[in-house]
Amino acid sequence: MEKNAKIYVAGHRGLVGSAIWNNLVAKGYTNLIGRTSKELDLMNSIAVARFFEEEQPEYVILAAAHVGGIVANNTYRADFIYRNLQIQNNVIGESWRSGVKKLLFLGSTCIYPKEAPQPMTEDALLTGPLEYTNEPYAIAKIAGLKMCESFNLQYGTNFIAVMPTNLYGPNDNFDLEKSHVLPAIVRKLHLAKALMAGNWDLIRKDLNTRPIESVFGDESVEVITEILHKYGITDKQLSLWGTGKPLREFLWSEEMADACVYLMERLDYKDINGHLNIGTGKEISIRDLAFLIKEKIGYSGDILFDDSKPDGTMRKLTDVSKLNSLGWRHSIEIDEGVERIYNWYIENLV
Repeated sequence: MEKNAKIYVAGHRGLVGSAIWNNLVAKGYTNLIGRTSKELDLMNSIAVARFFEEEQPEYVILAAAHVGGIVANNTYRADFIYRNLQIQNNVIGESWRSGVKKLLFLGSTCIYPKEAPQPMTEDALLTGPLEYTNEPYAIAKIAGLKMCESFNLQYGTNFIAVMPTNLYGPNDNFDLEKSHVLPAIVRKLHLAKALMAGNWDLIRKDLNTRPIESVFGDESVEVITEILHKYGITDKQLSLWGTGKPLREFLWSEEMADACVYLMERLDYKDINGHLNIGTGKEISIRDLAFLIKEKIGYSGDILFDDSKPDGTMRKLTDVSKLNSLGWRHSIEIDEGVERIYNWYIENLV
């Protein structure tokens, strides 16, 4: 990609898109295009077509998606499949129609079967049933991956599909109802520590920055305490969903962004021949993750695990040998990453 090439980053304000945007800026790219959801509704095919006609981007990075954790995935199933299919159809379709030179589509490792052999290689796709709790989202991402592949095979496009593992980092989603596991635990332990210390100024500041189910920091102590209890946060302990036994892999979002830009700069679809996993190839149990975060935050209360709640897939480790063979590998380990994300969280309370 030329440094002055027009590059459209769809979803440039989110966890994934903002990391890619910042990486491009740091590497000297000067002609980036971003639109907020209010400025451009990616579910509106007419608006997307008009945008591509007017802007004529040369490169597209499709990081926009409707995302969430196990609770959100299982509760808002229609939203996850419908919204993501609409976004993908519109952006990928218009990228083809307008002659985009290269597109990068970001999926997720939840595309792989629930019982896929571990670590999961790229060829495990479509070899078995998916994990039910996030099946709608996974099906949408599989459709996006196959759409890229199909356009490449039929029309000779250069659309690359990558499947990052669980990501965390700056601009993460800390909404307790919809966030992924790592940012959710970070925030819960932060609030549990404040509640145990009776630090209501910090609790109110937190809720004013990120309300929980429309409960802001100016509510009464009783109302705030009730909403915190709903999410397992008390002045003595924190209760988390599941047994804590599932193993998960986590990649710092800025490293994912570096891998994506690396691929956009150096490799084409023909070099990859299919989709590509992006991850660390390392895993940690949810229980060990919770206690690691507890140590980093300095929380002295108890952590309990509610085994009446679902665990989701027990193991989801990616095989990243294909990515490593193409010249890229991660460097930030989970200990350093947890410190970074908590520091970012604290610094961004308003």
